[in-house]
Amino acid sequence: MLKALPLNKRGIPASRIALGCMGLGGDWDHEPITAENVKQGHEAVDAALSIGINMFDHADIYTRGKAEKVFGQIFKDRPRLREEIIIQSKCGIKLMEPGDSTNTFDFSGQHILNSVDGILSRLGTEYIDILLLHRPDPLMDPEEVASALHQLKAAGKVRHFGVSNMSAAQIKLLQTYCDEPFIVNQLHMSLAKISWVDAGISVNREPWKDIIFPEGTLEHCRMENIQLQAWGPLAQGLFSGRSLEDQPENIVQTAAMVQQLADEKGTTPEAIVLAWLMTHPAAIQPVIGTVNPKRITACADADKLELSRKEWYDLYVSSRGSKLP
Repeated sequence: MLKALPLNKRGIPASRIALGCMGLGGDWDHEPITAENVKQGHEAVDAALSIGINMFDHADIYTRGKAEKVFGQIFKDRPRLREEIIIQSKCGIKLMEPGDSTNTFDFSGQHILNSVDGILSRLGTEYIDILLLHRPDPLMDPEEVASALHQLKAAGKVRHFGVSNMSAAQIKLLQTYCDEPFIVNQLHMSLAKISWVDAGISVNREPWKDIIFPEGTLEHCRMENIQLQAWGPLAQGLFSGRSLEDQPENIVQTAAMVQQLADEKGTTPEAIVLAWLMTHPAAIQPVIGTVNPKRITACADADKLELSRKEWYDLYVSSRGSKLP
């Protein structure tokens, strides 16, 4: 039986799976959203709701703000929807514009405040349920961040806060200065992105030095009741129908194993891939990135499946491409 989500333990009635909305809004340009973009959004929302998903994950940069604009139109078309779902968004990345040489990260207080005002305007709502700080900013002043988050909470614009792509040490630094608890950490985790598992089994072994996943991050989140969310949990379809041409043998073999398990359990490869994450006792919440209704509904069985310890390890070792010590 799956463990309750840390979010649920905090009284937030989030679904076991969330829908990531990065695919909404069309291209990453400055063109206005279209009726077709909005139609696609409605279809994705309907598919998500049909399998019990009530949490939707955004970021201010997704399709340069157009993903949130699509959702804003959905709220206009369905005004009761806002109070029936949980909205999470992120800020802190500044996308490259003409004349820039790179994207940059910005956790300055003013940028955070301005970003949230933009998010609320595009969504057409007075508040968001959770705001995540998107990627670590090397120039971050935690006291400045704390002041901005305090202002957002006091104004009723954000109910809860979290982070994305951060280590335990980075979370601890922020939490030292912030009164509000950080309740989410969204990380890249999937059956293809397994460094979060490798980090734990490789302590005091030679391979550990080559693993960049920060040691202790999962453990810290579990101890502090911080919701671990997995972005990219479907591994861009590697194990559920995407072409495997030019993929390494371990990926090909793992895809075959996933399909075999799906056939044996009478479900879909997508459900098996998500169930592998959700079997972990950390109560990981996958944030699926597809907005294709068929692929969304293909995930329906994920929270009903139980993988045995052997099945879990067989998938892990196959993806890893090497036996455990």
